[in-house]
Amino acid sequence: MAGEIDPLRDIEIIDTELMLADLETINKKLERLQRDVKSRDKTVVLEKDLAEKVKNHLEIGKPVRILDVNEEEKELLKTFFLITSKPVLYACNVSENDLPQMSNNFSKLVEERAKSENAQAIPICAKIEAELSELSEEDQKSFLSDLGLSEPGLNRLVKSSYNLLGLITYLTAGEDECRAWTIKKGFLAPQAAGVIHTDFERGFIRAEVMTYDDIFKLGNEKAVKEAGLLRSEGKDYVVKDGDIIEFKFNVSK
Repeated sequence: MAGEIDPLRDIEIIDTELMLADLETINKKLERLQRDVKSRDKTVVLEKDLAEKVKNHLEIGKPVRILDVNEEEKELLKTFFLITSKPVLYACNVSENDLPQMSNNFSKLVEERAKSENAQAIPICAKIEAELSELSEEDQKSFLSDLGLSEPGLNRLVKSSYNLLGLITYLTAGEDECRAWTIKKGFLAPQAAGVIHTDFERGFIRAEVMTYDDIFKLGNEKAVKEAGLLRSEGKDYVVKDGDIIEFKFNVSK
């Protein structure tokens, strides 16, 4: 019916345009690979096979992000730099009338599509977020409570974006400032230290670690230490989201 709202239509239009751009890219790549494959280089052969697989997938109207690939192909696919191979997060703007469930019939359609792509859809009320941005932290809490919400939609959007990209945040704290550092999930302590400065990674000795939850619950660093919750971790420690870390290092050698 003319004028009927279809939240998936715009997604389909955008996806189609991006797939056509990727198809143009993969066709150019195949032209080169078909010449180079005569060398019988193993990597070139793998690239050509994968490029043909991608082309067939795009030609039936499917984005590359849902292409079934093994681990070797997954790594190789990154070198193709295709737009539709990137992970996707859908943000659904809902009205105040859809609070606090943050959902309606249209957003549910997008959520179903997201699940089919192993993606995620985050409902968010832009009008409420705009009003929250003009309030103090204390007034925000009161406003959210009145709406039956536990946190701003923007917070959920950021958390989901980090999770989608495989990112976490750890903190460093001193007398003058507290800073958050973004790293890849799975980083070891020396790698996390290297995000601050390469010398921290090169001369890494150990990491003194406490968690944000512990210091928030107990009130300060001294209380965390007295509770025995400050840990000394070595180079094999996998940094966790919300860790508060003081790095010990020595670069005098």
